[in-house]
Amino acid sequence: MFVELHLLQNFAPSCLNRDDTNSPKDCEFGGYRRARISSQCIKRAIRRHFQHHLLLPPEHLAKRTKRLVDLLTERLVKAGKDRPTASGVAEVALRSCGLGIRADGKTEYLVFLGEGETASLAEACEKHWEALTAVIVREDEAEADKRARKKAHKAAVPEEFRKEVQALLNGGKAADLALFGRMLADLPDKNIDAACQVAHALSTNQVSMEFDFYTAVDDLQPQEEPGAGMMGTVEFNSACYYRYANLDFDQLTQNLGGDTDLARKTVEAFLMATVQAVPTGKQTSMAAQNPPSLVLAVVREHGLWNLANAFVDPVRPGRDGSLVQKSAQALEDYWARLAAVFGEEGIKVKTALAVDCTLAQLQDCQVGSLNELVQKVINALPRQAQPPEKEAP
Repeated sequence: MFVELHLLQNFAPSCLNRDDTNSPKDCEFGGYRRARISSQCIKRAIRRHFQHHLLLPPEHLAKRTKRLVDLLTERLVKAGKDRPTASGVAEVALRSCGLGIRADGKTEYLVFLGEGETASLAEACEKHWEALTAVIVREDEAEADKRARKKAHKAAVPEEFRKEVQALLNGGKAADLALFGRMLADLPDKNIDAACQVAHALSTNQVSMEFDFYTAVDDLQPQEEPGAGMMGTVEFNSACYYRYANLDFDQLTQNLGGDTDLARKTVEAFLMATVQAVPTGKQTSMAAQNPPSLVLAVVREHGLWNLANAFVDPVRPGRDGSLVQKSAQALEDYWARLAAVFGEEGIKVKTALAVDCTLAQLQDCQVGSLNELVQKVINALPRQAQPPEKEAP
């Protein structure tokens, strides 16, 4: 079972997602320059929304960091262990997982671990404390020779601890980890396939970048001394974005250890956060806190439709409609064309929420509030999910 979200969101002048030159991200689509917000930026905003608005309990969330040694050390210190030894044990434990630890105490790359995984890892360290502290001593003795140190580490870490750690790296029922997946280069068998796909947001209209020239006045500057204390330029644009995401409910349930109730709560949180979360780039100076103008949610058994091709020809506002209204019409027309050609077999629910545009072809599935839209989606989900089908080799 799949859940799809299609959104139209018109942002005021903003620079929500920047490239390496501090310019708003953009791309070419349909032969025209479009504004763009990367999928990574959107997913980050969704994860932050989970945390800040308590849509999911902390024990069902994950952290993505290079500072796992510090994270594990703090847990061990709270359990009454002295900090230097706890730090050493944390390093030993993470190395025993197969993760490389740099000289500065950070992992070699960002690691996405669920709160449950981190807690279980700390408990395993406490359980095998004496054996792991012995490893630190042996490593210190072999400090001058990296090969000797590695050999000492491998020989000293209890096999029981190694197996225990391998078993607990199962995602820890972290909802955001189950949604967005993870890849561990050193532990490929602990990779988790993402249950969710998020597209880059594209503007329905053609855009051109604009520049804001600004000056700042020094409050303590003498009156007889003219000029600004600082000046510069900031690039920005304004665009109506088409946003698309989909979610495989069966894969999500599998990632959460078969916990269907948690999977349903995760879908609810994901829907709310996807609609409400806004990227934070340059918000202090531009405050582009603009909610979506149209939300279309679809629950289907198979077949996924990204409706971006509705905007291959850029939408142009005019006397016959605003940018938002004409974007909504283009989306409705494209949906109708796809439905006519491919049919709507397998679609269980289709529900739409329109804020400042009028729907025609989707009017019969329109609801009055976001809560109502979310509830219709949740009610259409199965109480028990089926495992995702594996592709034939």
